[in-house]
Amino acid sequence: MASVGELLEGKRVCICAGSGGVGKTTSSAAIAAGMAAQGKKVAVLTIDPAKRLADSLGLPELGNEERQVDPKLFAEAGVDDEGGELWAMMLDAKATFDELVRRHAPDAETRDRILSNRIYQQLSNALAGSQEYMAMEKLFELYAEDRYDLLVLDTPPSRNALDFLEAPRRLMQFIEGRALQVFMKPTGLGMKVFGRGTSMMFSVLRRVTGVEVLEDLSEFFQAFSGMVGGFRERAKRVSELLANPDTCFLVVCAPQGEPITEAVYFHRKLVEARLPFGGVIVNKVHYESELPAYDEGLERELVDAVGDEDLARRVISNFDDYRALAARDQRNIERLTTEMRARLVIQVPYLDADVHDLEGLMRINEYLFASGARERSVIAAEA
Repeated sequence: MASVGELLEGKRVCICAGSGGVGKTTSSAAIAAGMAAQGKKVAVLTIDPAKRLADSLGLPELGNEERQVDPKLFAEAGVDDEGGELWAMMLDAKATFDELVRRHAPDAETRDRILSNRIYQQLSNALAGSQEYMAMEKLFELYAEDRYDLLVLDTPPSRNALDFLEAPRRLMQFIEGRALQVFMKPTGLGMKVFGRGTSMMFSVLRRVTGVEVLEDLSEFFQAFSGMVGGFRERAKRVSELLANPDTCFLVVCAPQGEPITEAVYFHRKLVEARLPFGGVIVNKVHYESELPAYDEGLERELVDAVGDEDLARRVISNFDDYRALAARDQRNIERLTTEMRARLVIQVPYLDADVHDLEGLMRINEYLFASGARERSVIAAEA
């Protein structure tokens, strides 16, 4: 059974998707670190506003440009990086949208008019609030530059899977919508209402109301009209990247009921969209204990060992709770495997301590990149 490393061999994009709070950011960082340790040049992109990723990689902060993780950290963690490089960035959706405008603007004057336009500033903030498309835009930009062997994307939480999978199409629906097209067509209502002959009306309104919104609106539509073709082509290429054989989707979840249900739902959407699904990572799994069920004899031995009867009973109660959680986790994982027909389900155990550095990430990789006895994969039954 393949490990994550074998699964990603020859791939250029790994998209980690799943609901919030299941360890998706940590998994993304661990995968990127693991591939870098195999000699690859890897970049991990996150939308998580928390500093966990930066902290775990020993970086003071992350921004919209990649920053390299100090190779010395690999040595300190006891890892030979084999000449690989690990880079990381945190997506700035607004900055990514601005960069799109700079790229598609026909000239410097148009670019500056749009970027300084108050309507654009409000609109870009509103669209950037849906970070899914901006995440894909940055991913595509780095993919097209071809500077990395592998890109790992930590996606926004997928409470609605379509928010991410349909982000390029939704952007084009906005750009090609009838309301926007009315204002951008040279012969349309927008140009009749906002044409050059209305400058006197704008001047009067500005003096009366002190507001320049209509003038800003006119300037935005006129400047943006020449960029629709570029945005349309870009969105098409972003959509194609999702389905590219170079891309691999990994679904990340926790072993509780609701995250399992959401993972199954997201997988179904991937299959319906014919997108390349690789496998599932289940985090914080309670493994079934290999210890035998306790009896009165074991209880007496425990009392003698700890020297406190009350403490011994609490230890036994805690052990019972753990076994119940382990049984629940395994039932949920079996359901997940059966419903998804997943050929690769990797279980990462509930670790004793939180992951806060590269050494912790490499500990996770003992399971993600495992082979032989450490591998925790499940082959689904054929339907």
